[in-house]
Amino acid sequence: MSSATAAPGRARAGSRSDDHGRVTGWLQRLDSPLTTYYVLLSVTVVLVIIGLIMVLSASSVKSLIQTDNATPYVFFRKQLQFAVMGGVAMWVAARIPLRTWKAFSVPLLGGALLMQLLVFTPIGVTVNGNRNWLALGPVTLQPSEFAKVGLILVGAAVLSAKRRSLGTLRQVVVPFLAPVSVVTIGLVLLGHDLGTVMVMGAIVAALLFASGVPGRWFAWGAGTFTALAVLMVVTSPNRLKRFDVWLGKDTNPYGAARQPLHGRYALADGGWWGVGLGASREKWQWLPEAHNDFIFAILGEELGLPGTLVMLALFCALALVCYRIVLRSDDMFVRIATAGVMAWIVCQAIINIGAVIGLLPVIGVPLPLVSYGGSSLMTTMFALGMLLSFARSEPGCAEALSAKPSVVRRSLAVLSSRRGQR
Repeated sequence: MSSATAAPGRARAGSRSDDHGRVTGWLQRLDSPLTTYYVLLSVTVVLVIIGLIMVLSASSVKSLIQTDNATPYVFFRKQLQFAVMGGVAMWVAARIPLRTWKAFSVPLLGGALLMQLLVFTPIGVTVNGNRNWLALGPVTLQPSEFAKVGLILVGAAVLSAKRRSLGTLRQVVVPFLAPVSVVTIGLVLLGHDLGTVMVMGAIVAALLFASGVPGRWFAWGAGTFTALAVLMVVTSPNRLKRFDVWLGKDTNPYGAARQPLHGRYALADGGWWGVGLGASREKWQWLPEAHNDFIFAILGEELGLPGTLVMLALFCALALVCYRIVLRSDDMFVRIATAGVMAWIVCQAIINIGAVIGLLPVIGVPLPLVSYGGSSLMTTMFALGMLLSFARSEPGCAEALSAKPSVVRRSLAVLSSRRGQR
């Protein structure tokens, strides 16, 4: 064979070898203990930033109306403050050791339940028939959001300690289902907040599933929970109206159907590519709660199909990185708690987006990390900070993070070297 014909063969072989080397390098990076930490942190930050941008856009008209055309930044400033406080909470949570989370579980849930009891005192606030908020001066808190974190931690602590005896129904019921879950969900139920109750039900189911509870018991639990949800619907005229709208029986654009109709109008107006960031028409007092429960509709109107697909991809990435923590951890507490947080965020996102696109009835839960709301944003970021601390406990992750110089240290090193050269 001549050298002219042999050379291309060697070139092709070398190219295949280089491609194989690059693929192997990527796979090694994905298997790094740092991957979980950085992907989780990156997805959380991107979702919060998108949420701030969309809150600014969706709430600008409402802010102008409330301030008599003085400023469009009222809700954005509040959300930015909540995001900063949530970032601090996430940073602190990411550095809490695993043993502290286990010890911290009962006090956190106890404090959340105490706040939930205060909802039924004069400082409690009722919004759209739901009594689930506390008015503390200029600040309004939603105690049920803190109760979600406490429920996850207590459930993980109890179920991981009893994991060898969960084949017995009594060990599953006492003390996690009764009294912990029953009391926590029952107090929220007394405030008639069906959306939060549904999310808490998903959390409890995920905790039990991750702990290895036999599947035959989930059918009984699902039946009981469904009957409870139906009872709440048929005993509430407001919820019955929402179901009539969902079933197509009520199409009055000036009544209960106004919000879901205009939410779909927003998505239709956005079309393939959107009308442009900040150019929404529905936020001009047509779509109620445009910056809160229906912010996904404004995102679809302004950013079109690509914007909605990016949002869905980010939540899918968040679910996958949570699943990665579950798979790579040997600690049962970490696995159960991570499953609870994953169910919380993913199920809440499904309920919110499903209501906007008409797949589900309007229940009234915010889109995690994106919708306006301080309690929801801060507690979700705190819970994700807890998952960051779990990711740091993965073998080799803490050592690799401590070995990598921080951005601040690198910047100071560069500045000092430049000063030395001068």
